[in-house]
Amino acid sequence: MTKLVLLHRADSIYEDEPDRIYDFPVQYLRAVSEAVGDWVIYYEPVKAGPRGYFAVAKIAQVIPKPGAEGRYLALIEPGSYLPFDRDVPRLHEGRPWEASLADSEGRPLTGGLAQSAVRRLTEAEFAAIVREGLPVDLPEIEARRYDPTPHAAEPPPPFERPVIERLISRPYRDVAFRRKVREAYDYRCAMSGLRLRNGGGRPEVNAAHIRPVAHQGSDAVRNGLALSGTLHWMFDRGLVSVADDGTILVSRNKVPREVEDRLLVADRRLCLPKDARDHPHPANLRWHRENVFGQVPLEGGQPWG
Repeated sequence: MTKLVLLHRADSIYEDEPDRIYDFPVQYLRAVSEAVGDWVIYYEPVKAGPRGYFAVAKIAQVIPKPGAEGRYLALIEPGSYLPFDRDVPRLHEGRPWEASLADSEGRPLTGGLAQSAVRRLTEAEFAAIVREGLPVDLPEIEARRYDPTPHAAEPPPPFERPVIERLISRPYRDVAFRRKVREAYDYRCAMSGLRLRNGGGRPEVNAAHIRPVAHQGSDAVRNGLALSGTLHWMFDRGLVSVADDGTILVSRNKVPREVEDRLLVADRRLCLPKDARDHPHPANLRWHRENVFGQVPLEGGQPWG
């Protein structure tokens, strides 16, 4: 096994879905095949945008692309994709993170390997980039973000778990997912349009998975919605869903009209992130409509009662 950097650009001719598949030509088959069962880091090239290194995932399998001779698909292990909390710049203190992209003086090289869509990555380089994009103390950073209590002394340094252990930790991933989804939606509920904060300034909005992780949903922002507590409850129980065009769907036989009018935006259309790359993926919305919407029996009291 080996770790890789995979170049991805939203306007590519290749049909990439970073949390599901990576589409690549035959010249990279050997390198990608060596990475099956191991982790990769996604990278946005200079001509595509400013993000640099932006996410991590694990390759589960490589298959020929149906109907496309000379093309292959790397299938991403369900639940492994995780966007970085902060994008990692291409250079660190003026030097490339990847030694293969630097000359003998540490200066960045241009052309050649730097333009390759697939690059091998050492274990040390992988760990360094992940640490920069997903800080080891991310849960503590989130917990302190809205803490109004001043701290007399700096908190002790966090215990640094191995990088892979963090990447597969559900509590850590939940924090990372919540931070990215709420930030993408500007801390506004996607269905009510409200941006509420408590007395300490903490946003009163949840990050909901559209397709649950337990059902092979990913931690990509495109599989998330920022929702108020009540609407999160309703979404998980199939009382509301979303059409491909962003129209909010309501289970008419379970949600009283006055409740719908009180909770949802007037035009019944989702309040979407500014960045189109963060909009809900149609496949995730379709999964929710087909497997959850209108299908979960209601038990007990309702939160709007």
